This record gives sequence, C-alpha cells and structure tokens, in this order.
Amino acid sequence: MLDPITLKLNVDPLILSALAEDINNEDVSTNSVMPENVAGQVDLICKEDGIICGLPVFERVFYLLDPSTQFDVFVKDGDVVKAGQKLGTVRGDIRVLLSGERTALNYLQRMSGIATYTHEMAELLNDSPITLLDSRKTTPNNRIFEKYAVKVGGGKNHRYNLSDGVLLKDNHIGAAGGVKEAVLAAKAYAPSVRKIEIEVETLDMVKEAVEAGADIIMLDNMGHDVMKEAVALIDGRAEIEISGNVTRENLASYTDLAVQYVSSGAITHSAKILDLSLKNLHPVDK
Repeated sequence: MLDPITLKLNVDPLILSALAEDINNEDVSTNSVMPENVAGQVDLICKEDGIICGLPVFERVFYLLDPSTQFDVFVKDGDVVKAGQKLGTVRGDIRVLLSGERTALNYLQRMSGIATYTHEMAELLNDSPITLLDSRKTTPNNRIFEKYAVKVGGGKNHRYNLSDGVLLKDNHIGAAGGVKEAVLAAKAYAPSVRKIEIEVETLDMVKEAVEAGADIIMLDNMGHDVMKEAVALIDGRAEIEISGNVTRENLASYTDLAVQYVSSGAITHSAKILDLSLKNLHPVDK
C-alpha cells in the first residue's frame, strides 16, 4: 500500500522533516562516542503483543540518512507480533543507527498502536456487515501514516481530506440555512461523481436529509432507540453511518442496527503506541 512512488513523493518529505526536527544541527551524543563510520547492527524487538505496522516507514528513516543501510525484517505489516519477538535487524553505520533510532521507532510504534486498536475494533464487527471507518481526527502531518495503519488493522478509510468528498456537518448546515439547503447546494456544486453525505442529530433532520436526496446520512451522537427510528425512516433510501464517541467499549452495541458504516475518531486519536525497541547494538565486520 505504501508503494515506491507514494514513499518518494508523499512520505519522504514528512520523514525528512521529522529527522530535521530531531537533528537541527548535529547529533551531539552520537558524534561524541562515534566520531567515525563503524559498521554495526541492532535488533528490532517487540515488547508487547499487537499488530505490527509501518515497517516500510521505519526502514525509510534509515535509508534517507544513508541508502546503504540494510533492514532484514522477519515479519510484514499486518502480522500479529508477540512480546519478546525479534522482528528484524538493522545494519549500517552506527552513527546512522543511533541518529535515526527515535524517529524510526516513533513512526513504527504509533502506526502499530493504531493498527492494533483498529484490529481489536474490527474483530467486534466480524459477524456483522457493518464497515468500520476512520475520520480526519489525525495528528497534523501524520495523516498518511495513520490512515494507512487503519487499513492494515482491518478498518477502512473515510475521506482522506476536505478535497476527497462531501460531508456536510452541523456548521455547514448552519451556514447554508438548513439541511435541505445544504444538500441542494452541495448537489449543485459538487461533481456528479461525488456522493453527498450529511450529519444529522434529530429525527426531523433525518426526514429533511432523505427528502433532499442525501446519498449518505450520518447519525451523530444519537441514542440507540432514536437510531432505530432513524433507520426505519430512511428505509433504504440512503446509506447510513453511525458516528459520535464510538470506541472499542461500545462498538458491539451498534451491530443490531441495519446500517452500512460506523466511524470512529478514537481509532487514530486514542490508540496507545505499541511498545517496540531497538536493542543489542554492536559493531560488526563490514
């Protein structure tokens, strides 16, 4: 999914920016103990169970510092990993291994944490036709990594950004003057290939959205019984998405509803990192 073109055009500039944040002049610690090029090797160790994700990004950090760096990896993105498992080895200039360590791990731990949390939530929908979606509640400048991690974990991506699709939320409705007005304005403006999705909070808004011809109706922060009524009102005339404080703890409660999607911002904004480490650094023969 992170192909060479995507890496070069969209990922490399972000990694380079992260490296520049960490090394704005020099790596004083590394240069103090390792003034010259010495070949070395370090092990990538998993410290807790989870889903690994971000290995191409991890490798790319070291590659951008020195293209001769080698990463021998024993797993692939999406694999289940266990505490104590050796996932791979990185070999190259010890100065590169030391200077790239934290940036590489920051990406890998964050992406693996999101993939792990997403996997746990997706498992709760295994016996349901409902699709688990993410949101735009991502870390600034890290969306490409976090949305990739959602897919690796078994979820699906909602729109990538504001240019990617029409989603009319409460403030869009307020600006347009109402549900009907917002939907009709979007239909008149947006390309014909774009679906029109609108967020609603009451049954009256549901009725307006259906009558205006919305393609997808998002039921936002509604009680369970109200959502059942909303589904009945829509009656197959639009696709339905449930949203609003959806977490691992309450996701299963939505599986009895005849909806197509459940979206969760928690997938990206509330996932804890997966604990990983680079250990056993030592010199090796070139």
